[in-house]
Amino acid sequence: MKNEGTLSDPRPDDPPQYNSHFVPGPPEPAVPPPAGEPGGLPMGYYSPQQPSTFPLGQPTDPIQYPPGEYPVLNQPVAGVWMPGPPPVPNCPPGLEYLTQLDNIHVFQYYDPLEMTTNFVANNRYDVKNNQNQVIYIVNEDSDSCTRNTCPSLRPFVLRVTDGTEQEIMTMQRPCRCSCCCCCCPSARQEMEVQCPPGVTLGFVSEDWSLCRAVYSIQNEKKENEMRVRGPCMESGSVTVYEVTSPDGVSHIGSIIRKWRGMLSETRDADHFDIQFPLDLDVKMKAMILGACFLIDFMYYDSPPFPRSSK
Repeated sequence: MKNEGTLSDPRPDDPPQYNSHFVPGPPEPAVPPPAGEPGGLPMGYYSPQQPSTFPLGQPTDPIQYPPGEYPVLNQPVAGVWMPGPPPVPNCPPGLEYLTQLDNIHVFQYYDPLEMTTNFVANNRYDVKNNQNQVIYIVNEDSDSCTRNTCPSLRPFVLRVTDGTEQEIMTMQRPCRCSCCCCCCPSARQEMEVQCPPGVTLGFVSEDWSLCRAVYSIQNEKKENEMRVRGPCMESGSVTVYEVTSPDGVSHIGSIIRKWRGMLSETRDADHFDIQFPLDLDVKMKAMILGACFLIDFMYYDSPPFPRSSK
C-alpha cells in the first residue's frame, strides 16, 4: 500500500517531438493535379474545385407536342395559356374566360402507370379553347384505396386552377354506394360545384332512368336549371349528351365524347367537346363543365385492362 503512491506515472510529461515534412506552398490557391496524374484523383472522377466535363442540370429546349397529344410522363405540359380577360361584373373570379367562349375541350392525361399495372391514379385534365390555348388545369384529389376498389363510384375533389396557379373552382363528389334499385335517391350520384372554393355554385344530380344517363343541373338552392340526357346505347366514335331546359323542350348545348382510337380504349385518356351559347350565364357554363367530369368518372373512368362495361 505504501508503494502505490510512489509509483511513477508511465505517461510522459510532454508528447514526443516529431519532425514535420510539411513544406509551405506558394500563397496563391493550389490547383489539384489532373485526374490520372500522380497525386490526382483516379480516372472517372472529377474534382469539386474544377468544373465538371458533363454539365449537370442544364436547361434544355422544351419539347413541342401536337394539339391534343401528351407525353407519357404524368406531368402537366407547359402550353400556351389563354390571355386573361378583363374583370366582368357579377362574375365569380376565374370564370371570366368562359364569358368569351361558346366551345371548350377537355383532354385527359394519359397515365402510363394505369397502362402497365392496372393501377387507377388521380385524373388530370386540360381545358382548352378552339385555338388550343389552355384555360384551366384540373387535378383530382382522392384516396388511393377507394380509387382502386370502386373506381367509377369513388368520392373525390377536383381542383381547377388557372394560368396564375390560383384554385378558382372545386368540384366535390361524396361517397354514395350504387345498388340494384336505381330509383333509390340515396344511390344516385351527386356533385357539388364551388366557385370560388367554399361558395356553392350549384349541383349536378343524377336522375333515375331505365336505360340512359340523365342528370339535373341545379343552382345553389337545388332548383333545376338544365337537364343532361345521354343516349340509350353508344355507337360509333362520338357519344352526345344533350343539354336542354328542365322540361327537355329547349336545346341549350351538348357534351360530346370523342373517341380517340386506341388512346381512349387502352390508355384511359378521354376527350370531351362542350358546346353552349355564348350568352349563356357563366355560372351555368361552369355547371355544364362539372357535369362533363361526373359523366367521365361514372361511365368512362376504369382500368384499361380489363375495361369494365357500364
